Amino acid sequence: MVLTDAAGLAVLAALTPTAVLVTAVFLGSASPRRTVLIFLAGAIVMTAIMATIVFVVLHAGHVYQPHQRPTRYGVRLGLGLLILIGGGYLWRRGPKRRDPAKKDTSTISRLLAKPGGRAAFIVGLIVYSPSLTFVAAIQVIATAQQSIAVSILDIAVVIVITIAFVWLPLLLYLLAPDRTGRLLGRFNAWLRSHGHDLAVGALVVGGVLLTINGILGLTGVVG
Repeated sequence: MVLTDAAGLAVLAALTPTAVLVTAVFLGSASPRRTVLIFLAGAIVMTAIMATIVFVVLHAGHVYQPHQRPTRYGVRLGLGLLILIGGGYLWRRGPKRRDPAKKDTSTISRLLAKPGGRAAFIVGLIVYSPSLTFVAAIQVIATAQQSIAVSILDIAVVIVITIAFVWLPLLLYLLAPDRTGRLLGRFNAWLRSHGHDLAVGALVVGGVLLTINGILGLTGVVG
């Protein structure tokens, strides 16, 4: 049950349109395998560091103990509300309209302009900087009554799911380079049109689930 809940939130965290765009760009670079592997390394480092911090903080507070029930479900309720606020803000802001006449000067765009090892690693850190849905997935594990070994294994699974849009395209590319390139191109085009709605939907679903779980836990409906 713990891993199922955490994995579900990790899937929502994985829905990052930027990751697909970046992976597609790096797979079209001069050294696609090396560049994407370094990008993957950056993603792993960032998610692992964040997962460790969240787990250590919550576990050190013994939030998993039965007498810490209000704190445990209070954390989930708080995260759920924050995620819903984020989803509401994103929906209200609407999708970003890029002006073709203006040059994109964002940090990621500048790094993608010259794809290399250093740039790929930094982009991995930026793209997979902490998200509320990822934090929520880790807190499910950190607040569960299970051994440290099982928790570490669960965290590893969550990280693998979260960065799926990096390693999965790379794996497909190694098996079928040309076909994967065309598939990523079509998928990227679809994400450009629907990425905003996808991101909002993921935040709303994650926020609603956590909010309901937090309320039920605080009222004693669930254990």
